[in-house]
Amino acid sequence: MTLTVSIIIPVYNASRFLRKSVDSALQFDEVKEVILAEDGSTDGSLAICKELAAGNPRIRLFQHPDKGNHGAGATRNLGIDRATQEFIAFLDADDYYLPNRFDAEKEIFRNPGIDGVFGAIGVDYLSEKGKEEYQAKFKDAPLTTVNYAAEGKEVFKGLLGLTPEFFGSFFHLNALTVRKSALEKTGLRFNADLRVHQDSDFNLKLSYHGYLKSGIIDKAVAMRGVHDDNRITKIKPYSAKFYRNSLFYNESLYLWSKANKLEKKYAKKIRLNYLSFKIAHQKGLKKWISFLLTGLKHPEFFKTRYRFHALNHPYDQ
Repeated sequence: MTLTVSIIIPVYNASRFLRKSVDSALQFDEVKEVILAEDGSTDGSLAICKELAAGNPRIRLFQHPDKGNHGAGATRNLGIDRATQEFIAFLDADDYYLPNRFDAEKEIFRNPGIDGVFGAIGVDYLSEKGKEEYQAKFKDAPLTTVNYAAEGKEVFKGLLGLTPEFFGSFFHLNALTVRKSALEKTGLRFNADLRVHQDSDFNLKLSYHGYLKSGIIDKAVAMRGVHDDNRITKIKPYSAKFYRNSLFYNESLYLWSKANKLEKKYAKKIRLNYLSFKIAHQKGLKKWISFLLTGLKHPEFFKTRYRFHALNHPYDQ
């Protein structure tokens, strides 16, 4: 099968890495356009974007109408709206693709019922400090991937944590390829209000609305560049910022689950996740009343990680 792919690269202060990222996308004949969605950089990235776009007709540059900084979610949405090809893939500006990036897609997308394919990504340590911070948070896992091949609702259940034996980890946005028609059919976009976790939010919603299938999951199809300025590694586990970001993310899923009237077993899991972080942000007697009432209605709340999240916010330490 011949793929025609739009690559969307959100660009914010990535001048050190951008050329390598773009070159890694341009190596594929399947890539008909690389969309640089520039997000108000302050480090010279815009000048590099303009230079790259002027030098190659496959590279297209877009900015937000106000030329401002709107975050990765809104910037990826900008790219989706401008994409012209049948398939869309994403690439962070400090990461890069490997030569096998679209090998699985060329076979799997022969089936018109498949909306998206995902694979595994590896890690490229670009600085010692970045390596230390990454390993402190994610240990030394060589791949971000899932435990076994799956498709359809099994992917959604895995991302939701209902099949932990399957999704010991998760798949990264850099390793996802999706039919643009699947996004247009549902109107799905990234939640622009989320400054972190907008990729996890998007992947989970996509796995519910569309039919996803695993591709190459036992070796990397892309590499994550780990350096001093990776935002996600700066957020310490179980810190106040971790709890705040987790609340926003789980609230996004909760509101989505209500709007889409998810099946009871899925809606319950999402609601309990949301309540655990909502209760965590309460204080004093109100927190304990909320915790007890929730636990009386849902006894598993007393025994699982819901309890841990609800009662271990740094405010209480």
